[in-house]
Amino acid sequence: MLAEVRAYRLRELREDAGLTQQELADRIGVSQRQVSKIEHGELDNAKVGTVRRYLEAVGGGLALEYVIGDERVQVA
Repeated sequence: MLAEVRAYRLRELREDAGLTQQELADRIGVSQRQVSKIEHGELDNAKVGTVRRYLEAVGGGLALEYVIGDERVQVA
């Protein structure tokens, strides 16, 4: 359920940016279907670069980290 809430927030960010799924897809170089999949929480097959471009297009950014035990290391 948490993934669905996060995905819904992505849609809100896109709409707040005044973009349709197709406009965002054209801007970041993917299909409208791929944007829809991202917004429905289907991220297992999404490339990190695609998600990064999505977030940048709606005014955000992507932070990527790995966690091992209590250690958190940002890698991007």
